[in-house]
Amino acid sequence: MRQNANGETAMALEDEQRLRKAFVDKDWNEIKIADSWQIFKVMAEFVEGFEKMSKIGPCVSIFGSARTKPENPYYKQAEEIAAKLVRHGYGVITGGGPGIMEAGNKGARSEGGKSVGLNIELPFEQTHNIYIDQDKCIDFDYFFVRKVMFVKYAQAFVGMPGGFGTLDELFEAMTLIQTKKISRFPIVLVGSAYWNGLFKWIEDVMLHEENNISAIDLNLVQIVDDASEAVKIIDDFYHKYLLSPNF
Repeated sequence: MRQNANGETAMALEDEQRLRKAFVDKDWNEIKIADSWQIFKVMAEFVEGFEKMSKIGPCVSIFGSARTKPENPYYKQAEEIAAKLVRHGYGVITGGGPGIMEAGNKGARSEGGKSVGLNIELPFEQTHNIYIDQDKCIDFDYFFVRKVMFVKYAQAFVGMPGGFGTLDELFEAMTLIQTKKISRFPIVLVGSAYWNGLFKWIEDVMLHEENNISAIDLNLVQIVDDASEAVKIIDDFYHKYLLSPNF
C-alpha cells in the first residue's frame, strides 16, 4: 500500500490489526483478566464523574462540532447562548474540546459561570480547550460513560450544528425521553438551515411512511435561529414548574 498525505495507510494497518485480534482465540483466563480490568476502569470513570458532577448544580449541555472555527457564525452563537445561560443562573457543560465546545466554555467563562468540560480521549482530534474550569475538567475513555454525565447532570440540551458525535448525543437524549427513562426536559436545536432537512425526513419517512415513531415524538425538540429564543425556551419550561436554576 502506498502512503498518502493523510496517513491512511497507517490507519488501515491499525484497523486490520484490530480485526485480526478480534478473531484470535483466547482462553478463559485471558478473557477474564482483560474484561475484569476493563470493568474496573469503567467503574472508576463513573465514580469520578458522579463525584465531580454531583457538586456542580443546574447546567445546560451544549453539543456541536469540534471542527467549527471561531469565525463561524455558529461558534459566535454558541458563545452567546452560553453567556446568556450563565446570566440566567445555569452552568454550561460541553464535550471539552475545540469548536462549538470551546465556544460554549468560552461564553460561560466570560460571565464567570460554571464551565464544565467532559473530554474524550481520541487519537487525532480532541484536546482540552482553555476555557474549562480547572476543577471541572474530566477525562473519559468511554463514550457511553461520558454520555451518562451529559444526560444525568443537564437540565436542558442545546444542539448546535455538528457531525456524528453531535447526532449520537442528540438521539441518545431523545430516545431516553421518548422511552421515559429520564424526565422530559428541553432539547433546543440552533440553526434551522442545518436541522430542518433532517427533521423533515424524520417526519416524512420515519413517521408517515414507516410509522416507526409517534407524532408526539416530533415535539421532543424545538428548532430556533436566535440565541435569546433558545434560552427563553429553557427558562419558560422551568417557569411552568415554578423552578429556577437554584432548584
